[in-house]
Amino acid sequence: MSSHPTIVTIHLDRLSRNLRLLQSLVGKGAVWPAIKANAYGHDAVIVARHLVDLGCGTLCVAHASEAEVLIRSGVAARFVLLSAGLSDPADMIVEYGLEPVVSELAIAREIARVAVARSRQVSIHVKVDTGMGRVGIHPDAAASFVETCQALPGLRVRGVMSHFPRADEADKGYSKEQTERFRRVVAGLNRQAIDYVHMANSAAIFDLPESHFDAVRPGIALYGLKPSLTMSNPRVEALQPVLEWKTRISFLKTVPAGTGLSYGHAFPTARESLIATIPCGYGDGLSRAFSNNLEVLVAGVRCPLVGRVTMDQSLIDLTDVKGRVELGDEVVIIGRQGDEEVTADELAARLGTINYEVVTTISARVPRLVAASDGSAQAIRR
Repeated sequence: MSSHPTIVTIHLDRLSRNLRLLQSLVGKGAVWPAIKANAYGHDAVIVARHLVDLGCGTLCVAHASEAEVLIRSGVAARFVLLSAGLSDPADMIVEYGLEPVVSELAIAREIARVAVARSRQVSIHVKVDTGMGRVGIHPDAAASFVETCQALPGLRVRGVMSHFPRADEADKGYSKEQTERFRRVVAGLNRQAIDYVHMANSAAIFDLPESHFDAVRPGIALYGLKPSLTMSNPRVEALQPVLEWKTRISFLKTVPAGTGLSYGHAFPTARESLIATIPCGYGDGLSRAFSNNLEVLVAGVRCPLVGRVTMDQSLIDLTDVKGRVELGDEVVIIGRQGDEEVTADELAARLGTINYEVVTTISARVPRLVAASDGSAQAIRR
C-alpha cells in the first residue's frame, strides 16, 4: 500500500468490460485505445499493460515522451503519435519505431531523412482536416500530400485519418457531413500500402457507425465515462467507471457555531459542527473551485466540503454522521460507498467543465493502485 492516504484505485475488470463493449460495437474493425495524458489520469503503464494483455496491439499517445515511458516499462505495442510536431525529435520517432501523425511536409521529410540514415522505415499516418480546424491537410490537397509522402524513402503511409469536433452532440448532422467528406477524400487516394483509414472517437463509436472504417480510437469511453450526456445510443449506459478516488480522515474536531474555517474563513459554521480534515487539496488535483462546492461520501452519506480547498488539505462537515465516524475512515471523492455514488460527471458539472478534465488533472503525486479481487488495492510493479 501507498504511504499517501489519498489514492486512485484502478479497476481493470471494468476496463476489460468497457473494451469488450467497444469491440462489440465496432465488429471486425481494429480498436486503438487512446492512452495519452497518463491514460486520462488512470496511469498509462497500468492501463497499457492490461490492454496489451487483452490483445490490443496499437495504442495512441500524444507525445513521443509518453511512448518512451511505456516502451521502457516493457509495453510491447505499436504507438500512434497523435500530436507529432517539431517538439517530437525525429531521431526518437525512428529509434522507437513510433508511428507519427503527419500533416506537414517538413516534418515528413525530416523523419524520412533520419530513417534513411539509420536504415529504418517509419510508418506514418496522414491527417486530413475535415472540420476539426486544428491541424491537418485540406481535403483538396490530401491526395497529392499522400503521394508525396509515399515517394519519400524511409517512409510508409500506413494510415489516413481525421477527427471529429462535434460527434458528442445530440445533433449528428455536421458529423455525418464530415464523415462523408472524409469518405470522398479516401476514395480519391492511392490506397497502395495504406492499411488503415480511421476517424471515430468514443462518441462516434456509439453514434456514428458509418465512421468506423478500418480502426477506431476510443478515449474517454474506454475508462467508463460518457463522452457527453447527450449520447443517443443506450449502450453507453453499460460503461463502467474504471477509476475511484478516495482518501481518509486525518483529523476530527468539534467546533462551536460561528467558527471560521480554512483560509479567509470562507465558511463560518452555523451550528456546533463535527469537522474532518482530509489530506487532499489542489496539489492532488482537487480543484480550489470545489471550495464550499462539493459533496463527498463518508459512512455512505453525502457530506459537504466546507471552507477553501488548500494545497494539501481540505475540510468536510460530518455533523450529520456524528457518532458514526472516526479517525482514518474512508472518504470517497469519486466512486461508490454504500448506496451512494459521486461521479466524475458530477464533479465536472460543479466546475462547469467536462469529465475528461476532472480525471486527467488528478495529480501525479496521488498513487494509482490496482483493485484486487478481494476489494483491496495494490501497487503496480514498474
